[in-house]
Amino acid sequence: MNRTFLKSKVHRAVITAADADYEGSLGLDEDLMKAADLLPYERVEVYNVDNGERFATYLIKAAPGSGTVAIYGAAARKAGVGDRIIIAAYTVLDDSETEYFMPRVVLVDARNRIKDMKALT
Repeated sequence: MNRTFLKSKVHRAVITAADADYEGSLGLDEDLMKAADLLPYERVEVYNVDNGERFATYLIKAAPGSGTVAIYGAAARKAGVGDRIIIAAYTVLDDSETEYFMPRVVLVDARNRIKDMKALT
């Protein structure tokens, strides 16, 4: 049997830019992408802590070390600059893979700098 599990997340990132007219979806600091094991164009779920909006989109790389979390295109109607969001990616695992699997969690500060990383147990 296959089951869907949380693979990784960036917890409480702060949106630094929003542009509904820009082609793209969610720009994320490349350092945060690497820390969370996320790839360009990977599907993510976004949960807006401040207004309750939830939506799916894909990632594009932003400059490493920039702290950028930018909402582009239609997603910019769901979140704005200063909103806190959770960015989550999921994976499908076979039952045999689930026993030792642990998602990667990246906790960030108000400037989107990594303050802690952990694997959920």
